[in-house]
Amino acid sequence: MTSPDDDLEAELMALADFVDLPAAPPPAEVAAAVRARIEEPSPEPAPPARRRPRWRLVAAIAVVIVALTAATPQGRAAVVHILRLAGIEVRVGEQGAPPATPVPLPGEREVSMAEARRLTGFPVKVPAALGEPERVTVSDGDRIVSLFWADGVRLDQFEGLTPYFVKQLREPWPENVGGDGWWLAKEHTLSRLDREDGSRLPLRLAGPTLIWFDGDLAHRLEGVTSKERAVEIASSLR
Repeated sequence: MTSPDDDLEAELMALADFVDLPAAPPPAEVAAAVRARIEEPSPEPAPPARRRPRWRLVAAIAVVIVALTAATPQGRAAVVHILRLAGIEVRVGEQGAPPATPVPLPGEREVSMAEARRLTGFPVKVPAALGEPERVTVSDGDRIVSLFWADGVRLDQFEGLTPYFVKQLREPWPENVGGDGWWLAKEHTLSRLDREDGSRLPLRLAGPTLIWFDGDLAHRLEGVTSKERAVEIASSLR
């Protein structure tokens, strides 16, 4: 049986195939840098760092690879870059065909806010910047909570333990808006992954979306066209 560390090593080895490392600096520069580091005063011991979920490490390395390969036309055309975030895969470089009619999430049904909080088992939050939603649904065995407002604005919340959503988009590349937040400025195809066989079921054409995380809880805010406004809404989550 493979351990989580074995899986992480395999993912990092696969990602390394796409990294074009710069040439090594001259030996004189290396020696000077090492001497300066040795002569620095010893820093005060830092408190033990809280272990962060391993998906963040993989996502961070994937972002570096995207930055390196996106700098050249050859890099952009070579592969589809996948950012594996908590419960969401963002595939940059392909645009799947959305269905003619939007497909609901499996088992999606309307509930009250109190019922949604009871069924999911995690703290469902509401952005103060939007106020109470017009309606609330749960889906996929009560794993996902979706809040809806006017003009197509929706907020999905779920525990991102395994990939569930797939976003397929072309350029521009996802933009990091600080911490664990990512902005997708253009429309893109939204699909869900079948947890049994890994196949993708297209759901709909999604509008601009902000993705962010709080621990292992994933959020996706869709339908707000301004990045600044989306970040403001995300920051008001209570």
